[in-house]
Amino acid sequence: MKYLIYKNPVFQVDIEPAGGRTKVTAGGILSPVLKNLVTQEMAFFDHEKYIAELTEMSENSEITEIIENSESHKNVNTNTNTNTNTNTNTNTNKNANTSFESYYRKYGDSLIYSTWMPPIPSPAFKRMVEGRMKSALGKYRPEQVTISITEECPNRCLHCALPNKNNHSKLTVAETKDAIDQAVGAGATNIIFDGGEPLGYAGLEELISYVDPNKAIACMFTSGVGLTAEKAKSLKEAGLYSVSVSIDSPIEEKHDYMRGVPGVFNTATAAIQNALAAGLLVNIYVVLAPHNVNDLDKVYDFAKTLGVHELSFYEIVPTGRWLDNTTDILTPEQHEIFRNFVDICNQDLTGPKLFSGPLVIDEFGCMAGRQWMHITPEGNILPCSCVPISYGNVKTGKDAVKKAWKKIRAEPAYNKGAGCLMRDPEFREKYGDRFQ
Repeated sequence: MKYLIYKNPVFQVDIEPAGGRTKVTAGGILSPVLKNLVTQEMAFFDHEKYIAELTEMSENSEITEIIENSESHKNVNTNTNTNTNTNTNTNTNKNANTSFESYYRKYGDSLIYSTWMPPIPSPAFKRMVEGRMKSALGKYRPEQVTISITEECPNRCLHCALPNKNNHSKLTVAETKDAIDQAVGAGATNIIFDGGEPLGYAGLEELISYVDPNKAIACMFTSGVGLTAEKAKSLKEAGLYSVSVSIDSPIEEKHDYMRGVPGVFNTATAAIQNALAAGLLVNIYVVLAPHNVNDLDKVYDFAKTLGVHELSFYEIVPTGRWLDNTTDILTPEQHEIFRNFVDICNQDLTGPKLFSGPLVIDEFGCMAGRQWMHITPEGNILPCSCVPISYGNVKTGKDAVKKAWKKIRAEPAYNKGAGCLMRDPEFREKYGDRFQ
């Protein structure tokens, strides 16, 4: 079955799942001309693993078989690399898969391509594609907006993007709703709640349910602390689209060291299981750094064993508490290790889909101020969560986000399309006195 990505009177792009991978095709009178403008975007979707195809007959579809094969790995004990027992039984796996399909089929016949984007097709996905078509012409808008609703967090992560302010800042429910309205009004199609630790925020479900699924998906970043079975069900009922749980290492001691608190690896693992059991889309989010680049195979096995839907990597950034650690980044040799790892894992159709942040940035450039925007617990508007330069505050008026975006887009730095700005010595030299 083909799913529509984009269509106008003279040009159409479709995506078709087949054998666990995608095939993207273009048609229409002006296809030979227009597809050259979006070749890069089309390649992003083409010949890639995907999460699920949800149709009335999906129980008998090939991708469902792939998912069930992946689910069967949950019976393997991940105790090889940790002290945590993550055994589950076959009935639980089946129920989780059924719950997943029934929850997301509310979007109609669709392809779940990634935890990072709306189903294909859907009204929110259509908005996202329209935005990307405009960005191909240089008219960027903030597609993905992260909102740090609270600074409060039980962890003390060494690489946290939030600096050590210790002023317990948080946005009120009303302020956050206003920020959501402003972000969606500016073009956002992915609203991500993070912190601090968002699970400790009273009113989280109210905020999730406030995001209109016809315009954007509501997602969440979490360390896993507080994601009980009951909480996972509550978030699902509120309309949460996907949850990303941060894992610094599949080895308990290494993860807990980076998090600054003993026992949080076990908590994160349980959180992943609870989210899966509730039928949510689950992504494991890994900050790729010198301390874990040699554990990539173990990370993948850990994710596959648990049965998560996606495994995402972003490279460590010298920002927040890590602001002065400009030399503790990946070397060219370590980048090559990661590339080889991605090539190998992409051949495995029974494992999770990979989102390879460093490779995406290599291809498309830094997304800060081009497709990303971040709002801090104080309400400050940043180009992304890693660039600590404020261009406005959501509390100053209904047009604060649009005004801030206009200021950001006026800065030449956000138009280079190069690598991560915070790892760029020239950017840090030029803008460092504006870092908060």
